[in-house]
Amino acid sequence: MGDRLWEQLADAQSGLISHRQLRELGVGRGEIRNHVRVGRWAVRSGEVVSTTTGPLSTDQALWLGVLHGGPSAMVGALSAASVRGLARWGRDEVTILVSNPMSFEPLPGYRFFRTRRPYKVLLGPGELPACRLEPAVLMFAAHEPHLRTALGAVAATVQQRLTTAEALVEWIDRLAPLRRSRDLRALLEDVSQGAHSMAEVDLRKACRTYGVQLPRSQRTRTDNRGRRRYTDAEWLLPDGRALVLEVDGGWHDDPAQSTSDRRRNRQLTTATRVVVQCSAWELRHEPWEVMQDLVALGVPTVG
Repeated sequence: MGDRLWEQLADAQSGLISHRQLRELGVGRGEIRNHVRVGRWAVRSGEVVSTTTGPLSTDQALWLGVLHGGPSAMVGALSAASVRGLARWGRDEVTILVSNPMSFEPLPGYRFFRTRRPYKVLLGPGELPACRLEPAVLMFAAHEPHLRTALGAVAATVQQRLTTAEALVEWIDRLAPLRRSRDLRALLEDVSQGAHSMAEVDLRKACRTYGVQLPRSQRTRTDNRGRRRYTDAEWLLPDGRALVLEVDGGWHDDPAQSTSDRRRNRQLTTATRVVVQCSAWELRHEPWEVMQDLVALGVPTVG
């Protein structure tokens, strides 16, 4: 019966189990050492063993951090956001939220971040104890050294349609006091108006700075092949045409991606819709150049 209990628990935890859990199930230190000695189990930390040997899978690595951190530990920050579906924001270091970071030894490859916020408020659904998406990414943004990276991660959760700007604002209120809440609210105001990336936020900022009419963002269009597309920014020009600005990020430097982008822009262009491009780098470092070109193409100015 005892063997079946720890086997069931280990199976539910991707093959990882802590010394504390084993003790509660009546498995003593001598039995643990015997399993390790004969090669059935492997030591993963001073607190955790695995019932499998060999390299840890992604899920096992997350369970290792949680079990090493103790009963009130959960996956947090971008590690939790990745669990909740956020793509392209992964980090090599796993973040684990704990109530007391001094209650165990450090573990290479893991960052144990202390929080006094209620465990049940932060905990999301699923077998693996992991923070909900919104508090995970907002708490990351509050403590990330680089503001642009912090805001970019928050914007990405909306861009990838994992949550909404409104839900994030509600969580800012729930997490108060929260560092950078003013910056986060300003970002989410732009996001609620359609900006789904930091480049689009930069575009709206440049428009306000240089007196150019704000665009409509993330408009749904049908291309000449009948496919639904979302445009980054659009303006309705005085002559009745629509001007579309597509903002290229760093990944657009890839030849295959660049070819796909050019093809997409051709297919979006019609007699009454003109598509032009700029880079995210230009919007960040030379926004006046982009603004001058937009005005020359007919985008109205304000003020």
